[in-house]
Amino acid sequence: MKIALMDSGIGLLAAAAAVRRLRPDAELVLSCDPDGMPWGLRTLQDLTARALDVAHAAAAHRPDALIVACNTATVHALPALRAALEPGVPVIGTVPAIKPAAAGGGRVAIWATPATTGSAYQRGLIRDFAAGAEVTEVPCPGLADAVEQADEDAIDRTVAAAAALTPMDVRAVVLGCTHYELVAERIRAAVSAGRPDGLPPLALHGSAGAVAAQAVRRAAAGPTPAATPSTSLTVLLSGRAGALPSTALAYAEGRLLAAVDTVNRVTPAR
Repeated sequence: MKIALMDSGIGLLAAAAAVRRLRPDAELVLSCDPDGMPWGLRTLQDLTARALDVAHAAAAHRPDALIVACNTATVHALPALRAALEPGVPVIGTVPAIKPAAAGGGRVAIWATPATTGSAYQRGLIRDFAAGAEVTEVPCPGLADAVEQADEDAIDRTVAAAAALTPMDVRAVVLGCTHYELVAERIRAAVSAGRPDGLPPLALHGSAGAVAAQAVRRAAAGPTPAATPSTSLTVLLSGRAGALPSTALAYAEGRLLAAVDTVNRVTPAR
């Protein structure tokens, strides 16, 4: 099985690690766009064009499924990506986990990039899936960039700023950007520090696990206990063959990929 993932940067690590845990035998193709990031600051037309370039670079390696491991690209470019690649390659978008977060009741906060916060897409998800829950949208300017650069001080500052905008009695936080899942425990600690005593533990809801499971299903296969770990990890940087950036190793997900892929080789497109 071969699963491809695309994003502007290392936000795809969480979903890639989730795929690796589900299917240690899967070949992975990670297609990023360091020349064009961040996508959130681009016009819709430009973002869609760059997303299509990154997707086509991944599709050249003939994956069984492609994960759009970016909320912003899913919001703005998913229809174009599906029109270009399906039915040959199933395309799985990343949707904020609003429905399961709201199902637990209580107040919910959605942390997302400024490009996604307040968008018609996110507001539609809240309307359709929040089931009457009280939802606060929290923009997180700079957080994805800080995570991308593995800048510890900037991560602390941007997480603290978003936590200050989050209601103290919030029961759950939806991580509405794939980069945020790489610092989930830091987000949990920052939000939990301001909550009143007596509340249940804060719940965090990311999308990586559900997206990975959907990709495996769409690739017409499932987890197999007898699977043999794969050493095939293809990394594409704005279409060029490359390797995991050093910043990826700052996160557990990146270290997992590097550790499992004991022979980190670039495989040619077939």
